[in-house]
Amino acid sequence: MSSSLPRALAAAALAVLAGASPAIASAKPSPPALALPAPTGAFPVGAATLHLVDQSRADPWTPAERRQLMVSLWYPAKPSAKPRARYMTPEESAALLAAEGVEGMPPDALSHVRTNARAGAAPARTRLPVVLLSPGFGAPRSSLTALGEELASRGYLAAAVDHTYEAAGVTLPDGRTAPCKACEITDSPGLVPAIRSADMSFVIDKLGSWGAPGQVDTTRIAMVGHSIGGNSAAKAMVDDPRIDAGANMDGSFIEPLPAAGLARPFLLFGTATSFKPGSSAEEPSWGANWPRLTGWKRWLTVTGSDHDSFTDYPLLNEQAGLPAGQLPGARAVKITRTYVRAFVDRHLLGRPTTLLDGPRAAFPEVRRWP
Repeated sequence: MSSSLPRALAAAALAVLAGASPAIASAKPSPPALALPAPTGAFPVGAATLHLVDQSRADPWTPAERRQLMVSLWYPAKPSAKPRARYMTPEESAALLAAEGVEGMPPDALSHVRTNARAGAAPARTRLPVVLLSPGFGAPRSSLTALGEELASRGYLAAAVDHTYEAAGVTLPDGRTAPCKACEITDSPGLVPAIRSADMSFVIDKLGSWGAPGQVDTTRIAMVGHSIGGNSAAKAMVDDPRIDAGANMDGSFIEPLPAAGLARPFLLFGTATSFKPGSSAEEPSWGANWPRLTGWKRWLTVTGSDHDSFTDYPLLNEQAGLPAGQLPGARAVKITRTYVRAFVDRHLLGRPTTLLDGPRAAFPEVRRWP
């Protein structure tokens, strides 16, 4: 499925502002109070931002430039009083709201979302297994922050990548905010999986030298993506054998798996209505590619979820005071965190779990298929 930008979140923020008293409404409005839930692991969370430039590759959307990527890192940290990491830049917030046509609210509103990670906090441990995170088409890397913070609190290095010119706005160190050029090209989704696969291989190359010697364990890597980022996870695994396991959260297989198949662990995790096996649902690509997943695999669906339930946006929408939908945002975050964590724990750390094997009383929304 194609990714939608956070229309509900932007509308919710606007609704909060619209409900202000006339005196307040006549003044410059304040951003709505939005916050991510605390991660549940034992470690405090630190955050860092990387700017990576691949001098060997032209940018596929702007060939006159070298390919450059912005990456958010979350990692287990020592207790710190450093400032909380920024959710996104004011310029990225403005670009995202403009892309949605939202008016009447501060353009920097989404840059004020309260996170839990401390920017620049000292890492608490070394030999961190890696979970790469890839957002949906048009969405920024920040859309997966709640998941990234949770993984870091459990001992992982989570790395969310902004694939430049594929998000509404990506602020670069030179002060420029790159727009979504891919959004202007009709057939661009078909190009994205291969582009993101190359992006992720480059990120893996660079992560090995992050932090102190031995800080990052690049022998244990998973990739988790939302929407087209999930398809890109499968493509990246086909292209790069260093990625040990992958998860597709509610994304179509625009780039199908090769006939030879993919023999490493893979999780399909999506909405109940769009991907029901054997149904006449509008999305057939999971069933078509299922036989080509020849290693450990699971097909799980979440009753009541929608396409963005695997991101931060339903939770933030709920906090802004609008109805949460069939699956409340806080519940969606808990389910996503729990199941993704169980998957990477099993395949990167070798921790046995039965959570992924069938229905559980604690999570009646989640159903296993074939």
